[in-house]
Amino acid sequence: MRYTPSTETCLQKSTVAMLGLILLTTVGCLPDSFLVTPVSSQPELKESVLYSESAFADGKIAIIEMDGVMTNARKSGLLTNGEHPVAKLTEQLDAARRDSAVKGVVLRINSPGGTVTASELMHCEIKRLRASGKPVVAMMMDVAASGGYYIACAADEIMACKSTVTGSIGVVMQTMEVTKTMEMIGVKANTIKSGDQKAAGSPFEKLEPQQREIFQNIINELYGQFVDVVAEGRPELSREEVLTLADGRVYTASQALEHKLIDRIGTMRDAIELAKEKAGVKKAKVISYRRPHLQAANYYARQDQDPVTGRVTLLNVDLGANEMGTKAPFMYLWSH
Repeated sequence: MRYTPSTETCLQKSTVAMLGLILLTTVGCLPDSFLVTPVSSQPELKESVLYSESAFADGKIAIIEMDGVMTNARKSGLLTNGEHPVAKLTEQLDAARRDSAVKGVVLRINSPGGTVTASELMHCEIKRLRASGKPVVAMMMDVAASGGYYIACAADEIMACKSTVTGSIGVVMQTMEVTKTMEMIGVKANTIKSGDQKAAGSPFEKLEPQQREIFQNIINELYGQFVDVVAEGRPELSREEVLTLADGRVYTASQALEHKLIDRIGTMRDAIELAKEKAGVKKAKVISYRRPHLQAANYYARQDQDPVTGRVTLLNVDLGANEMGTKAPFMYLWSH
């Protein structure tokens, strides 16, 4: 018989571990990082039924979420070991694709975008699901801008709430230059490099015109990729029409509808009904996917703090973490 610790036992052990952390801190023996986490015996995603319209439902509609900044790297924080957004979305899409009872998907997007690569990978995975014959309805929530709009263009139809902000079609790269500040405080950076452009974009060197041109050419190519994706996903718009809309600005839902960037304005219930209609389902069982111990109350709820291993992390303190060098420079991101 396999022993599974009770919730009370897990909390007792976690409390003891945290007391030990405090003790180590007071005596000056604090290591670089601590991870206090009870491990779930079932880390994989599990199906959660949000509601069923009938005991004899003739198909499932899966709610799959993309929430937060889209990155091709694992997120981390004080109280979570972090999910990898691309991996998490792919895992949910694969679960829906493999389940023959799932007839359609509502992709709930609440994101200002993220890295170029993460947007591209997610877009490809959504198209892969559609290729299996299952319709996808993108439902935009508060924000579905830049990369968030990029992935919405992979859906069969796009719906937004009345208050949704979307658009921001474009690419951005932001870098700092601290050479003047370093001169003021008497600090000089010595860089040894293999070629003139090896350290281009470094905050410790001036951005020369040739370097700016190199980055601008990359930005232009990635921008063209974004425009092509929108033109493909919005057949009502020509590429030339997309270009007139793709100056980086955001649009309200009514403006986006007027410009044919979305198909409808509605609610999650409307999106589910549309997915049912496209899938030929009369009475649906509406489901989502979650980690064990993390219950989504309904189709508006966010699955918060889902560690990539399926663990429920109580304390994750990494004192030696260094974020420098981990961020992609080219972003499909609306920042304000």
